[in-house]
Amino acid sequence: MDHSFHIRPFAFERVFEASPTPGAGNDSLSADELRLRVAVLEADLVVARQDRESALTDARGEAYEAGRAAARLEREAALLAAVDALHATVEEIEGELTAIADRCTREAAEVAHAAAEMLAARALTEAPGAAIDAAIGRVLQQVQRGQEIQVSVAPSLVEEIERLIAVRQAGDRRRLALTVVGDTTLAEGDAHIHWDRGGVVLDGAARAEAVRQALAGLLSGPPPQDS
Repeated sequence: MDHSFHIRPFAFERVFEASPTPGAGNDSLSADELRLRVAVLEADLVVARQDRESALTDARGEAYEAGRAAARLEREAALLAAVDALHATVEEIEGELTAIADRCTREAAEVAHAAAEMLAARALTEAPGAAIDAAIGRVLQQVQRGQEIQVSVAPSLVEEIERLIAVRQAGDRRRLALTVVGDTTLAEGDAHIHWDRGGVVLDGAARAEAVRQALAGLLSGPPPQDS
């Protein structure tokens, strides 16, 4: 038997001491320390909640301002479109009103011209010497008393003008030196009134032409368009 190995009894009752763990002596805190830590955590929680609410408020404010800006841009765009449409409508209405005014003016001129021609024709038919007699009255107001005046008219009007002069002479105390002669070159209703220093010419065709010239700008407009 090899006596190099020695058998020794195992000490079952031996107590091993564990080395102390750092901080192991602080595994139990006092009630005051626990309350302090809880208070700190609650304070941190309140601050976090406040930060979250502030961030939400800022985000809501930014979103509201962005919405307002977008709404403002849309409103301005809608207003510009409405103004453009209104301007186009106004221009269209102005064009229509101008066309209506031009048409009414042209029609009024045509009516006036037709009325003038109708009145002139009626005057020649019913009282062709009336215009001549009126012209003689105007001449008598301009010339000196006793001035000799010659009245040339169409032969068919000689007797009528002499009658009108006699009526005028009966109502005038001064002597009217009026002489009526027939002129075949004159149309009925026309007359040439002459005296030493002047004269008056009544020309129905010239008067009608003057009326046409006066209304030419109105009568020569573009034809009315069907609406």
